[in-house]
Amino acid sequence: MHNIIVDDIKKTAAVLAALKPKIEGKTFLVTGGAGFIGSWFCDVAIEMGGKIICVDNLSSGSESNIKHLLANKNFAFFEKDVCSFSTNEKIDYIIHMAANASVPHYQKYPIESLDSNILGTRRMLELAKEKNAKGFLFTSTSEVYGNAPDHLIPTDENFYGCINSYGPRAMYDEGKRAAEAYCYSYFQKYKLPIRIARIFNTYGPRLDVKFSSSYGRALIKFVHQSLNNEPITVYGDGKQTRSFCYITDQLEGLFNLLLADGLDGEVVNIGNNRETSIHELAEKIIKIAKSASSSALNHPPHYDIRDDPRRRCPHIAKAGRLLSFVPKVHLEEGLERTIGWYRDAVKTELIL
Repeated sequence: MHNIIVDDIKKTAAVLAALKPKIEGKTFLVTGGAGFIGSWFCDVAIEMGGKIICVDNLSSGSESNIKHLLANKNFAFFEKDVCSFSTNEKIDYIIHMAANASVPHYQKYPIESLDSNILGTRRMLELAKEKNAKGFLFTSTSEVYGNAPDHLIPTDENFYGCINSYGPRAMYDEGKRAAEAYCYSYFQKYKLPIRIARIFNTYGPRLDVKFSSSYGRALIKFVHQSLNNEPITVYGDGKQTRSFCYITDQLEGLFNLLLADGLDGEVVNIGNNRETSIHELAEKIIKIAKSASSSALNHPPHYDIRDDPRRRCPHIAKAGRLLSFVPKVHLEEGLERTIGWYRDAVKTELIL
């Protein structure tokens, strides 16, 4: 593993040390475990003495994210579809992360994206019920809020959303909303110990290791272009905003939400509450990468950007109250670590 990843895993485990008695010796089923956030979750759980059953069909995840774990006796990998996965193993916790989160990717595979979010969630809820799991964490998304009006930015968990159910983002947005409805229903009917994390834009090493010109989120695309001294392609006027949360902060929130006492049925935003324009993000990456790139605004997109939220920023007071959650990693620091990893990943042909 890259030294930046090793360092971040150890730091995260140290921050979560109080949770070790709840992790050590327990079995965590992680769907999407070869993906970006999923693989990090597996690493931290293993570092803290947990056991992992990782399920991923590798449609967007990559075996390169978990290859260092394959020989570990506490790690088992199944290249399976979450919609039909079953196991005879004892399961203590289920973390359901399997999803296509990249806009170009879920637009290219809309049916599969709907299935993993809706059918996959129901399958995992049934498995949690069968196994009498201690906890079930569903990683939802800020996308369930859609295009929130300015007076609701930052957006808290009480906003019902403003979403086009018949549009180019619906397969992901509505898939996640339907999955949340399933979680709510299983909590109400069966008292299943459900917790839902609404994740806002998360970044760091391993983001989009399958990067290509037609696949990859804006941040990693900008990193790729800046390291190659190419023009940074910004869609629109660059004034649209996102709030970027470094992976270690995200993990801290997820583990605490899963394992804290008394939070069954809770829905919590997890993200960084600093709003950054896409143009500002591009300029920061160019500066940190010491690149000769320039920002090319109004570049024609290679996918359908209709219904793209104009602003996105989480209200995280609830996470602070319930989880003592406070993002620690500033954007500049997180970008330095991400760029450092990406530069070396390209050299070793992890990213082609």
